[in-house]
Amino acid sequence: DSTAQRILQQCDQQAKAAGVACDTLALVSSEPCEAIIEAASRVRTDVIFMASHGYCGVKALLLGSEMQKVLTRSTIPVLVYR
Repeated sequence: DSTAQRILQQCDQQAKAAGVACDTLALVSSEPCEAIIEAASRVRTDVIFMASHGYCGVKALLLGSEMQKVLTRSTIPVLVYR
């Protein structure tokens, strides 16, 4: 997707300008959690960092939680920022 590539290119440029090493990878999947785990596996990352939206109750049930799915399915450690 060209939008994803454009955003990743901007992130890469900002990281390099700050002197931070950066690798980018865009995957398309009907299951975001599987794409996140696959991307982390491909680049051999040590940890997956995710932000939590903090949904609770009915909203969490209806929207689901990709973060929760990654937490339960990944063999790579997951760090959650809330």
